[in-house]
Parts: sequence; C-alpha cells; structure tokens
Amino acid sequence: MKLTVWTYEGPPHVGAMRVATGMKGLHYVLHAPQGDTYADLLFTMIERRDHRPPVTYTTFQARDLGSDTAGLFKKACQDAYDRFRPEAIIVGASCTAELIQDDPGGLAETMGLPIPVIPLELPSYQRKENFGADETFFQIVRHLARPMERTARVSCNLLGPTALGFRHRDDVAEITNLLYELGIEVNVTAPMGATPSDIARMGQAHFNVLLYPETGEQAARYCERTFGQPYTKVVPIGTGATHDFIAEVRALSGSDAPLDTNRLRQTWWSASVDSTYLTGKRVFIFGDGSHVLTAARIARDEMGFEVAGMGCYNREFARPVRALARAYGLEALITDDYLEVERTVEALQPEMILGTQMERHIGKRLGIPCAVISAPVHVQDFPARYSPQMGFEGANVIFDTWVHPLVMGLEEHLLHMFREDFEFNDAAGPSHHGGHAPAVRLHPEPASAAAQAHMDHADREQPVAGGEVIWLDRAERELKKIPFFVRGKARRNTESYAAERGLREISLDTLYEAKAHFAR
Repeated sequence: MKLTVWTYEGPPHVGAMRVATGMKGLHYVLHAPQGDTYADLLFTMIERRDHRPPVTYTTFQARDLGSDTAGLFKKACQDAYDRFRPEAIIVGASCTAELIQDDPGGLAETMGLPIPVIPLELPSYQRKENFGADETFFQIVRHLARPMERTARVSCNLLGPTALGFRHRDDVAEITNLLYELGIEVNVTAPMGATPSDIARMGQAHFNVLLYPETGEQAARYCERTFGQPYTKVVPIGTGATHDFIAEVRALSGSDAPLDTNRLRQTWWSASVDSTYLTGKRVFIFGDGSHVLTAARIARDEMGFEVAGMGCYNREFARPVRALARAYGLEALITDDYLEVERTVEALQPEMILGTQMERHIGKRLGIPCAVISAPVHVQDFPARYSPQMGFEGANVIFDTWVHPLVMGLEEHLLHMFREDFEFNDAAGPSHHGGHAPAVRLHPEPASAAAQAHMDHADREQPVAGGEVIWLDRAERELKKIPFFVRGKARRNTESYAAERGLREISLDTLYEAKAHFAR
C-alpha cells in the first residue's frame, strides 16, 4: 500500500465520502480506525468547505479489537441517526476495518432504522477512489430512484459531479446555463447538491447528461436500462467537444434554439498571428482518463501543439486512452506510479506538461512548465472565482491556463537575457522605484581560460555509463541560455548529432556545430 508516497487516487471509501459530502440529507457511517479520520482534511483544507463532511466514524482502536467491534459500529450508526436525522444513510468499511469482517451493511439492516440504509461493498484492496465514488452513486440511485412520469418540458439530469472534483462546481453552473439557452431544464444535478428525495425523482427526466464518466457512468447506464433515459457520451471540455455535445443534446431533445458564442475567445486567438510562436510545442498529457482524452484533442486540434506523450492513472479508462494514443502514433502510459511518470517526462523533454498536481511538482524539478488539467489537485485549483473547464467559458479558461505558463516562461527568458544590462542586472535595485541597490556580487567571476580548460579536462576524466553522451560544463551553461521552450529540442538535436559522429561528450564547439548543421 502506498501510504508513505504520493498517490493519484485514495482508497474507495474516500470516493464514497466525495459523494456523501457533495449531497445533502445523506449521512455516511464508516467503520474505520481512529487514524482514518484524516480524510476530513481533504475537504475542509483542500476544497476549503465551510462545514465538515457528513461522516460518522466508529474510530475503533487496537484495544477494541478484543471486544465487540460490531456493537461499536451499531452504536455509531444509532448515534448518527439520532444526532443528524438524515433522509438516508450509507454504511461501509475502510480498508483497515474491512479486515475485521464485521459486515456493516448486515449490521445496519438489523437495527430497523426508519430511513433507507444503503450498504456499500467497496473492495479496498482491488479498487480505488474513482471506483468508490462511481459505485456509491450507483447504489444510491439503485436504492432510491423510481420510475416517474416525464416532466412537461424537456428536462435532463446532470450526473457525476462530486465534492473534491476538479472544477465540478463551476462546470455544473456552465452546463446548466448552456442547457437553459437550449430550452432544456435541469431536473436533478447529482450527486453534488442533491438530497435523497431528489434522487428519487430522477426518473422524471427525458435524458441524462453524463458530465464525469469516472464518477457517474454506472448510474447513467442503470437509468438507461431501468427508466429508458439515454445519456450523452461527449464530455464538453474544449471548443470542438462543446459543439459536439450541443449537437448530441439537440438530437436527444429536439431543441433548435440558437446559441450565443460571442463569449468564446479561444478560437480567435488560436487563429491569430500571435499564437504562431506556440505552434508545434511538444506537450505531455497525464491525468484521469476523461480529462486526458479531451485535453489531447484540444492540444492538437485547437491549440496547434504536438502531443508527445499521454497516459492516465485510472485503469478503468486504459482502453480508450490506449486507442487514442495509437491514433496519435503514441504508446499510452497507464500507471499510478508517479516515479514512472517522472522518468517518462524526463525522457521525452516536452516543452510543457498537462497533468495533475503531481506533474506540477515533477515539472518544477525538471524546469518544465505545467498546467493542471485533472485531479488530484491542491488548494490552488479550487479558486474562489468562476473558473469552469466545460462549455465555451471553460474553453477560454483552459486557453488561459495552458498558454500563460509558456508566455510567462518567455518573459522570464527575456529577463534572463537582459540580466547584465546596467539597469536590469541582478545587483541593481528595482528601476521603477527610482533607485538602485549597491552592487552586490551575486555570481562568481568567470573562470580564466586556463582554469576553464582544466575544468573541461576534468569533465573528460569522468566515467561515462554505456553509450551515454555527457555534456561538458561550458556547453551545459551555454545550453541554458537557449529559451526553455526550444531548449529540449536543441538538446535532442545536439545529442543526436554527437551520437551520429560517435562523440562521447558534447563540448561548446559540438553545440555550435550541431546548431549550424540543423540550421541548413
């Protein structure tokens, strides 16, 4: 178990908490040891919620294992009902409590509580967080939703948004507004914001909009089978996907209402001359399956980037991600080991990473800009402002999020170029304050020619592993003067040039010779 290192997904009971925390009038009784209450922090600190999750823990300790832990669970269940008076309760066990085999569902069923009690069977040692959320939502819908007469006006349910989801709050608002423009009412949004009573009337809708397949696909399939509600297959992230989504909704609803696309700015800039210096930039994409699939389309078809690699951490989406990667001439990376992802990024040397908070840290270490496109995320990815990923406004937000790291990187490079300027050098004070700090030597004097020759000679003395090409100190320092967004290409070209000529080391002359060779 990966408890001491980064992990892309938590155990499945955290996914169940995401559903319970997003809903109202639902309570989760979790059979778990005292230490598993750490999960509360995910919502109160990272998502910055104004109340703690609706979860009651049994919090048994080691000394309780020799006594009646089943009785401990039943007491916690009764206390939760007496205190919170929820409309429904879901019960389950954490990965540690699963080993005790107390059967929380069976225990709760014998208590005769006057509300629905929904047992969760979440195999903690085989599945992970997204499965936990998907399965929990499915069980809630299966137990509570009922067939009903359709609403008078065409309506739909929005399925999949949960607590701790990446921009779910704003995506719901954006897609709700988009559907309203099409003349379609939203019957129920679930699980986020829904009560058990709302779940019961999901059958009134004419169709379902599946926003997040990771957390809502089982429920959507169930509603299609049971209530005859078709569901959308397109995730509306990006301009092209949003237009495809609108066409799909029109086909399901019969709507022909016109839409205002004047707020869409991304397509205008992508077609402008200002965007050409970003065309062809190599990007590596990694995250959950749905966001990777949509990001790859945006990167290649809407931004003009070159997709150098892609992959996902949730194996449930391995098949579609592999299929898309093959269509792009790539081999998908399917792994939940961030160290493997880091090795892949280091080998590819892309100009930009589109990933999770894990890839953001990898990018910082490797000096590669990163834009976050998927959970897992950190507190900075839950902005107070309106910042959706879906719909036309979402396309604008994505455009800003992806382009700014590259544009700001160019600005940093210009500052680096002018660092020796009399006014802008590192030792000078801020010019806009009208004063200059006394000169401070921030860097050692450059070495003399003799000393540098000695350094290069020492570099040559270092052992070289296998057929690896090494960079001498002066060449490495000269390489760092090249703008970061073409530095990777310059490094690869130079190493290829050296390898073709059987050179084991790259000197300053080799760098210039390679530059002249590829400039022909």
